[in-house]
Amino acid sequence: MNMKPYTYPEDIYTEGDADFDTIKNLGPLAPLAGIWQSDAGMDTSPKADGAEDSPYIERIEMHPIDAQSNGPQMYYGLRYHIHIVEPDSDETFHDQVGYWLWEPITGNLIQTLSIPRGLTAMAVGNADANAKTFTVTARRGSDTNGISSNPFLESNFKTESYTITITIHDDGTWSYHQTTVMQVTGYDKPFEHTDFNTLHKIGEPTLNPTALAAQRDA
Repeated sequence: MNMKPYTYPEDIYTEGDADFDTIKNLGPLAPLAGIWQSDAGMDTSPKADGAEDSPYIERIEMHPIDAQSNGPQMYYGLRYHIHIVEPDSDETFHDQVGYWLWEPITGNLIQTLSIPRGLTAMAVGNADANAKTFTVTARRGSDTNGISSNPFLESNFKTESYTITITIHDDGTWSYHQTTVMQVTGYDKPFEHTDFNTLHKIGEPTLNPTALAAQRDA
């Protein structure tokens, strides 16, 4: 799903008025604020002899940030950190940081992601404020939702696209299904690297700085 077009004011420098309460302005992202955990993850990745399924244990922290403006454009968002290990192992299986952002005036969504193997991407989509499911996508070569990786990955595990769909459940949990399409050396067709999990809340988010200040001053 692409971003919804919008005509911004001719004055591209004057910033709008930001609300101090980020969580109240997160739209579909609001249910994700907090600390989450699950031992039910499943990863399907490429290996020399074919696809391999690997169960994993996941912890995600998502904390609100103060509103961010590009002149008249205003985003509210969550800063996140994902840490994953395999069962019975302390070694990091996957580590990822980034932001989830929502623009109330358009419904546009952005996920930025970076992993410490030399890969970064920005995925975009659009959703209503009360949406219970939403999707963002990044594609190779795009100027606005692209993918960049280090030379080794470009030569051997080239990422062509990345898509993640998030679903909010009535019981307070949420799940995701993620597909990364890759060109892998030695494979005769693109490989769909998939991950899915359902997360349970184990902690509340730390409020954004202006919300914390307002709470102290109340």
